[in-house]
Amino acid sequence: PIFASSSFEFSDIQQGIDVFSGKEQAHFYSRYANPTVDAVAQKIADLEGFGLNKNLRGVMVSSGMAAISTLLMGILRPGDKVLTQGNLYGGTTELFNKVLRSFGIFPVYVNLNDAEAVRNAYAEHPKIKCVYFETPANPTVECIDIVALLAIAKKEFSSLVVCDNTFCSPYLQQPFAFGVDYVIHSTTKYLNGHGNATAGVIVGEVGDAMQEVWQTMKLVGTNCNPFDAWLTATGIKTLEVRMQRHCSNAAAVAAWLEKQPEISRVNHPSLPSHPSHELAKRQMRDFGGMLSFEMRGGFEAAVAAMKRIKFASFAPTLGDVDTLIMHPASMSHVNIAREMREQNGITDGLIRLSVGIENVQDIINDLAQAVGLLNGENK
Repeated sequence: PIFASSSFEFSDIQQGIDVFSGKEQAHFYSRYANPTVDAVAQKIADLEGFGLNKNLRGVMVSSGMAAISTLLMGILRPGDKVLTQGNLYGGTTELFNKVLRSFGIFPVYVNLNDAEAVRNAYAEHPKIKCVYFETPANPTVECIDIVALLAIAKKEFSSLVVCDNTFCSPYLQQPFAFGVDYVIHSTTKYLNGHGNATAGVIVGEVGDAMQEVWQTMKLVGTNCNPFDAWLTATGIKTLEVRMQRHCSNAAAVAAWLEKQPEISRVNHPSLPSHPSHELAKRQMRDFGGMLSFEMRGGFEAAVAAMKRIKFASFAPTLGDVDTLIMHPASMSHVNIAREMREQNGITDGLIRLSVGIENVQDIINDLAQAVGLLNGENK
């Protein structure tokens, strides 16, 4: 049920005293905790820990960005540094560069799949407290070798490790199986899956550290609301069947795109040509529904193709049942320095596609007419 109450009545003054002193556990104010929100947060934690014999707790917040900011504010202090990758979602990069810096928390960008670069970063920045990564990355769909990274970050340098698992959902990847400390999601994406709820979640081991994260959520006020939590729970009911269709459709679309002469590069781990193909086979159950591709004509060609799109929807999000398309250089990564974008494969000609669960031929036909190839040519 949806518990829409902003607060919950105490039976008497003594219960109020006991609850505020920590002697009794009870729901009393929805910024602190709400029955609907707590139930959905725990459901997601149970999905992330399924079969792993881990005691996990979820804290649900108002968005994916709230999950990142709340977690990092909870576990880091001024002077700490975050080791991360250069091909992050643009909003996350902006959070690191523009907001966390003002709190004295600084990012260090390296290729997280380069062991030497990672070790050099630790040598140069001894105050690295945490490693933060996406796998697959947004929008290049590059995978991070979780086992290899943790062998350095945790075993050699005792860093906390945070994985953004939004692109996969727990159905495709369980980072806790490899030993990460925290998993975050924008539940707005695949977990909800229907584009009707904005929320995020932080998952970690039950204990003092997650209590600190919860306290940060409570005091900063990044809590999720019960209606969006309830919609997320409704979406989770179809997670398995949706992810299976997302994956099969994306693999078919990627294989078709790779044959088109107007397209110079297709990023999807299902393709043997993709650098992360073998890695994805090791740490994911399937290859996911996200892909990107680069038009040979650069910015102009990408914009021209997108102007002809009819079936897919233009939207700055992903993971919906509908196919969604966007142009990172002018949208999600418009505020990221061009040099940094291009160094990390986010070029002017790159188009990101969140492949939906529609009939796959409808998706391919739309892409075909958008790049001028429909009438039997290279079909």
